[in-house]
Amino acid sequence: MLIGAQRTARLASPSSNKLRRPNIFHLLPHRSDMSSISKKRANDTGRGEVSPPPSKRAAKQISTTTKQAVSNFFQPASQKVAKAEKLSWRTVDSSLIIGKYIASEAGTGETSETPTKRKIAIFDFDSTLISTASKLKFAKDANDWCWWHGTVPSKLKTLHDDGYTIVIISNQNGISLRPPKNAPKIVKNDRFSQFKQKAGAVFNALNLPISLYAATERDKFRKPSTGIWDEFLRDHNLTKDDIDWEKSIFVGDAGGRPAGTFNGKVVKADFSCSDRNFAANIGMRFETPEEYFLGEASREFVRTIEPTSFVDGSDEAAVISIQFQPSASKEIILFVGFPGAGKSTFFRKYLQPSGYERVNQDLLKSREKCFKVAGESLLSGKSVAIDSTNPDRDGRKAWIALGVKHGVPIRCAHFTASKDLARHNDSVRALSGLSELNPEARAILPGLAFNSFASRYQEPKLGEGFSEIIQISFAFDGTPEERAVWSKYWY
Repeated sequence: MLIGAQRTARLASPSSNKLRRPNIFHLLPHRSDMSSISKKRANDTGRGEVSPPPSKRAAKQISTTTKQAVSNFFQPASQKVAKAEKLSWRTVDSSLIIGKYIASEAGTGETSETPTKRKIAIFDFDSTLISTASKLKFAKDANDWCWWHGTVPSKLKTLHDDGYTIVIISNQNGISLRPPKNAPKIVKNDRFSQFKQKAGAVFNALNLPISLYAATERDKFRKPSTGIWDEFLRDHNLTKDDIDWEKSIFVGDAGGRPAGTFNGKVVKADFSCSDRNFAANIGMRFETPEEYFLGEASREFVRTIEPTSFVDGSDEAAVISIQFQPSASKEIILFVGFPGAGKSTFFRKYLQPSGYERVNQDLLKSREKCFKVAGESLLSGKSVAIDSTNPDRDGRKAWIALGVKHGVPIRCAHFTASKDLARHNDSVRALSGLSELNPEARAILPGLAFNSFASRYQEPKLGEGFSEIIQISFAFDGTPEERAVWSKYWY
């Protein structure tokens, strides 16, 4: 990455019981009466035999009807789960759920006249194809659904008749295929089961060949990351060259639209821009449900970050070649900035070559160990870089005191990347699969790590005891391959 720098000179200053099956008693005639009954039957030739001889008697029929079959018979058609032979499920990496529905009479949508280029119609699931019947934000159970609009089934049927491959790609935050070990069994299984039941009911009502891909973790499969799209291409033996990009479309509700008034109506803000960003990442045309199903005009949208504005060479990138000069004598450099703001990359590029000792709590595991290593390094004659977030004055005070104790100056390297840019960097680092962008193989951070820094952040000041504060802006720098990966939407 290229780093821009501005200097600030210093001024003065329980188990259940089993049910026992009841006994059934048959009343039989007394042994003494049996002979008279036999004689009566033998002499009763006018009526013929009461029953066929034992050799010709039909075997006793045992009912095979199950309780589930009875329950299913009385269940409304819109809520019935598709039969096993029509809907199959599998999972990938204990993260991605894949369902494939084979319609009973609708066919596959592919004929001998199907063109070489495949037309793809991708839809988000919740708030795009279906809504909650209860009007609640989240469904109460597997039966709490209705069509997002009455035209949804007919629109999808038309797509199928026109030769489109119909796919659902959805982020499902409420499902986890690998919940904590101490989670109750109901949490481990029920949400996944309810999701399959709801999806099966939707597919059964449509009766069209559909594939569903649902990401359950914050990993490479989660939109706007494109791992879920790559899995679809593999499943259908397709390459990007096989897609009819001009006619293919992605429809989703996460379009980054702000709240406001539209067509005389008050509209809510979209919860994110992940659907629009996903479509941009794979190069597919995007529409919202309102645009696709209702024919409404498009609304303005806002992205939290535009990665290309931070790439070296773009018109918007404020790139200043840094002239950072390590000190000739011992010193402490204290980093301040969000996780993912570029601190560790800065150390490797500018400080490590000059022999600075890196003190990082992620590696040393405790704050006490960090102070111990920093002190020992200063005593051995090495300068030290404190590579951590250091958001507030109280936390920084102890490091300034360490500099005073060892008689060395302390400079502040203030990384100014925003929370959204830092989260983008963190996502690229953890999910891209490029080791060059993640040399320490770090896992993705939870949102709490960024929110915690933001809530505690206090801008560093010279009056705290710093000899200098260097403002370091972020601009990406890398190979063409790395730049192409980093410039996609990851958060």
